[in-house]
Amino acid sequence: MELVIRPALGLRLFLAPRRRHAQFEVPYDGAASLGHVVQSLGIPLTEVGVATIDGVPTGPSVSPHPGAVIELATPPRPQKLPHGAGFLLDVGLGTLARRLRLLGVDTAYGNDADDADLVERARNDRRILLTQDRGLLMRRALWAGAYVRGQGADAQLADVLDRFAPPLAPWTRCSACNGALVGVPKDDVANRLEPGTRLRYEQFARCVSCGRVYWHGAHGRRLDAVVAAALKTVGERAPTG
Repeated sequence: MELVIRPALGLRLFLAPRRRHAQFEVPYDGAASLGHVVQSLGIPLTEVGVATIDGVPTGPSVSPHPGAVIELATPPRPQKLPHGAGFLLDVGLGTLARRLRLLGVDTAYGNDADDADLVERARNDRRILLTQDRGLLMRRALWAGAYVRGQGADAQLADVLDRFAPPLAPWTRCSACNGALVGVPKDDVANRLEPGTRLRYEQFARCVSCGRVYWHGAHGRRLDAVVAAALKTVGERAPTG
């Protein structure tokens, strides 16, 4: 007994090389659910949008009949965020976390959490877990998650913005701890500044959570470019109506 699998192009990176085709067949015991079949191929269910059996949309708990044709689509982009949901990033995505915070996106991150802790925190805090660990996305207790495509922070950020089009508020969050930034008078932070910084800059912000001080310094042009590109991407991807 077999099933015919037709994966969308965007799902083929999760498949073994011999199966990275528009259609292939897999053995089937006649009892396993569609969700089990999909994950046994290496595809996290978080990465599947509509799945059909012989052309009929169905859920992951349904068991297909032997010989069925299974078509797997990727989630639509932009994918709607649950109301008020932020992100939680795993240990390998620290630079991406700082980029998202730069853009004002609510982003939790810790470099010392294990897989079970991440899944529990995502569920308890109602955060979407972003990771490049497929096994993590296949954990049954995971509330919501997504695989981040790309090997560098620029590509990863572009992928997350394209997929979710989250609302942006640049320069409003601390890149170190995710706390809110508020403007402060220069005199209030002068004792924490190097002499050259006190001389050159007049506008400052401070994190209400960790107290870190920010100003638009020498690296500002590079960050301005990141912000401009992000605003353009989200503007183009945000749902209308």
